[in-house]
Amino acid sequence: MSAADFLDQWFETDVLKATMSASGIIGTFLGVRSPGTAYVLLHHYMGEIDGAFRAWGFSRGGTGAISNAIAAAAREAGAEIRTQAGVERILVQNGRAIGVVLEGGEEIRAEVVSSSIDPRMTFEKMIGERELPGDFMEEVRRYKYRGSSGKVNLALDGLPEFAAIPGTGRHLRGAISVSPAVDYMERAYDQAKYGEFSRRPYIDMVIPTLTDPSLAPPGKHVLSCFVQYAPYNLKEGTWDDKRDEFGDTVVDTIAEYAPNIRSLIIGRQVLTPLDIERSVGLSEGNIFQGELSLEQLFFLRPMAGWARYRTPIRRLYLSGSATHPGGGIMGAPGRLAALEILKDIGK
Repeated sequence: MSAADFLDQWFETDVLKATMSASGIIGTFLGVRSPGTAYVLLHHYMGEIDGAFRAWGFSRGGTGAISNAIAAAAREAGAEIRTQAGVERILVQNGRAIGVVLEGGEEIRAEVVSSSIDPRMTFEKMIGERELPGDFMEEVRRYKYRGSSGKVNLALDGLPEFAAIPGTGRHLRGAISVSPAVDYMERAYDQAKYGEFSRRPYIDMVIPTLTDPSLAPPGKHVLSCFVQYAPYNLKEGTWDDKRDEFGDTVVDTIAEYAPNIRSLIIGRQVLTPLDIERSVGLSEGNIFQGELSLEQLFFLRPMAGWARYRTPIRRLYLSGSATHPGGGIMGAPGRLAALEILKDIGK
């Protein structure tokens, strides 16, 4: 089903359905009326926080604090973690992974190699076709990324005031969504289908400094905006040329609902799908390491026959969001991959 059809079965109010339908298109190059987006919507309600089912929350210190907490637990268990050590290629000998080569040339030997980057980066960049079956590489190349979202982070001199609810009350502490109608959401996708970023985009905003003041100086705030649609492949021009125009579109859209926003901005960061690809190695800037579309889910993620974290190369495993059950800050792909690795090495 589409997210819109699914929500029609449960709700009547258009603005509520529009806001909830956004969960069906996040990180996916589909519209709220596209078949299959009902699953994506439910994917975003997976899990719980502190016993609260389908809850979302802020992490003190920013999302990176979660990674740091996991790292601290790993070090306590005896792991050694190296950062700023880019991997150039994965070493393969007689069909088995035996380690990695870092960008500086250093070799690190290992009994098991687990890659949490996506299939394109793992197999095309770090291994190459000579070590892999031809039909497998065809599947790797067919796997769809199609990044469709961007981020605009604003440093503010105060709090925005929304015309709908004047003042600075508790409503600013949660998620703020620009999604006024289901038709609005679908039209945002219409532009993206033809290689343009949405001129009237869906925007999901949070002000994390209201729950974690450590993220900004006293009296200052951060407005973090998730924006869709921003297709990786533009019909005209490049993202390097369009970045500022995209940022202006986001600010102009917010200003329709919070007229004082422009006067508050003291800094701006615009991240396009190309920027996301360059900075963190997510192919085409897809935040889930590949679309959550029906042909790329469950036993087909990332490809048929290779959905249990193993690869054609022995002792090389995939453990990132390109594997089941997909993206999200939940750690499920890594945990499930770790269980399979332990099974294979007899522990």
